[in-house]
Formats: sequence, C-alpha cells, structure tokens
Amino acid sequence: MLLFITGLILFFAVHSISIISDSWRDDMAQRLGERPWRVLHGLASLGGLVLLVWGYGIARNVPVVLYTTPDWLRHVNFLLMLFVFPLLLAVFLPGRIKAAVKYPAFTAVKIWAFAHLLVNGALADVLLFGCFLAWAVAGRISMKHRRPRPAPGFSETAANDLIAVVAGLGIYALFLFILHSRLIGVPLII
Repeated sequence: MLLFITGLILFFAVHSISIISDSWRDDMAQRLGERPWRVLHGLASLGGLVLLVWGYGIARNVPVVLYTTPDWLRHVNFLLMLFVFPLLLAVFLPGRIKAAVKYPAFTAVKIWAFAHLLVNGALADVLLFGCFLAWAVAGRISMKHRRPRPAPGFSETAANDLIAVVAGLGIYALFLFILHSRLIGVPLII
C-alpha cells in the first residue's frame, strides 16, 4: 500500500501545481524554459503513474473491502461511462461539446471516477477513484481563478462534435469488450 500511496502523492502533486499556484508554475517554466519544464513535469508524472499502477496492482491482490454495492449499479456505471471518451476527445476536437462543457477533461475525469466509485468498494479503489474525483473538482474550481492554457488540437469545426462522439463511443466499446480486461485485468462483459 505504501508504493500505491507514494504514487498517488507524486502523481497528484505534479498534476496539482497549477491548481495550487499557477504563478509558481509559470515562473518555473520561464526559469527552466517551457520545454525542459514539460520534460521534468512529464517524467515526474510518469514516475508517479508507474508507482500508482504498480502499487494499485499489489493492493488489489489483498483487498480491504469498505463497502459492496448492488449488481444493478454496474449498469449505471456503464451508462455514465458512455460520456467519458467523447468528452476526452472534445478537448482536442473543439466544437459545441467543448463550448458547452468548458473543461471537458475535468468533467470526463469526474464522471469516470464517480462511476467507478459506484461499483468498486475496496480501500485501494476508494483511494484511487476518490483522489481523481477530488482532483477534478479542485481543478475545475481553480479554472475560475486562472487562465486556461491553449490545448493542442484541431481547428474548431462543426464535424468535431460528430468525430468526438463516434470515435469516443468506439473507444468505449473497445474498452468494454477488450481493453479493460487486457489492461486492467477485469473483464466487463462476461
């Protein structure tokens, strides 16, 4: 569990720099240069992610169950997850979805984390998905007080929403039937 918690702390510390102090982040990027800052940020993020995934895998082997949920909540989870991948793609495919939601990445993470908290009640699950949910809420609130950085992506067109929805649902189907089982080790459709 120590490995998992260390990974959580490192991953979210790195991803919360702009939430806590956007000016400090900008000062560091200016001092080091934008590219070296991004490389350091990326390496620290990757290190945190590796520790988090590794530690989570170990923690799942000896689960400490905090709560169990009824089976029908799996269907609610599946329904909520329909929105996640289209929202993530809308970050890079600006259109009406991005304009309406404003910060689709934070919204996608909140939906993903909440949906998974509905069906996963072990301590490691609650820590993982609870931290992601809290981070996404804090990140969204912080956007009221800081200027958004331009995200890489395509030009805004009317087709972007259609692409985000169709491709997002395709990715969701891949996760549902193949990738979740292979990457996470938990088959969703049995």
